[in-house]
Amino acid sequence: MINLPASTDPGAFVHPALFYEGQAEYLEAVGGFVTDALTADEPVLVAVPGPRLKALRDCLDVGAHEVTWTDMTVLGRNPGRILAALQDFADRHVGRPARIVGEPIWPGRTRAEVLEATRHEALIDTAFAGRPATVLCPYDALGLPASVVADARRTHPTVIGEEADPAGPVHVDPAAVRAECDPPLPEPEGGAGPRLEYARGQLGAVREYVDAWARGTALSPARRGDLVLAVSEAAANSCAHGGGSGSLRLWRVGATGIVAEIRDGGRLVDPLAGRRRPSLTSTDGGRGLWMIHQLCDLVEIRAGATGLTLRLHMATS
Repeated sequence: MINLPASTDPGAFVHPALFYEGQAEYLEAVGGFVTDALTADEPVLVAVPGPRLKALRDCLDVGAHEVTWTDMTVLGRNPGRILAALQDFADRHVGRPARIVGEPIWPGRTRAEVLEATRHEALIDTAFAGRPATVLCPYDALGLPASVVADARRTHPTVIGEEADPAGPVHVDPAAVRAECDPPLPEPEGGAGPRLEYARGQLGAVREYVDAWARGTALSPARRGDLVLAVSEAAANSCAHGGGSGSLRLWRVGATGIVAEIRDGGRLVDPLAGRRRPSLTSTDGGRGLWMIHQLCDLVEIRAGATGLTLRLHMATS
């Protein structure tokens, strides 16, 4: 049996990891968390992978209007989109302590996706600091690699439902975890296309180049437009914040993947840039990064001593 932690200061932010073994344990713990929140008349968002979502809805006797249900395989396909959605939910309930279930990592995620989802977990405490909310993050202790479970211990101040290993990793400075999420990006297998150099005044040429290249792929016209817009936003950031110029490479990954890589001389000062919804008056580059996250299936960002690298992933199906 998994025992959820006792209630804490209603004005505090709480971020526990839940390690579960099997569906029965999952339904007991997560279902209990949701039921407790409803009993306390607190708003609830449940963002978990589709099969878990269906199982929870089937076992909980609650009205459709009482819980906001979200399939994390859709919302979190790009982990960079998750944090903004959680904050948007909390913002809709100002003055009330929100309860959120967020399961950003599930069996089958790629290594790149796991790294970005781990980065998301390391940013939650910073993003929600001082806000009355609880974000419960379930982890499949049987289905996930041991390294993922170990990282979850390091990104969560509280751990629930594990046979604790006193010698195992414990919660650490989120900045240290974020740094470990930045290994060097590998060169593409089979190589990439030619590098396009661009500078201020050449964004139109960048868009034309991307559109012409994408017409030779299986991207639908709508997704081709998304790719052009995402690359255009990244290139605009290069011109405005990355030293006035940059470079672009495009390549295919397997039968269904598209990658655009943008490099420039910029820096990423704010680790939350692009992962929270920008205000209408944002002028610091966060708006462009936020749009890129909304358009792409995965965004990898590496900030190095010589500049910034963005890899924008998009699936053709």
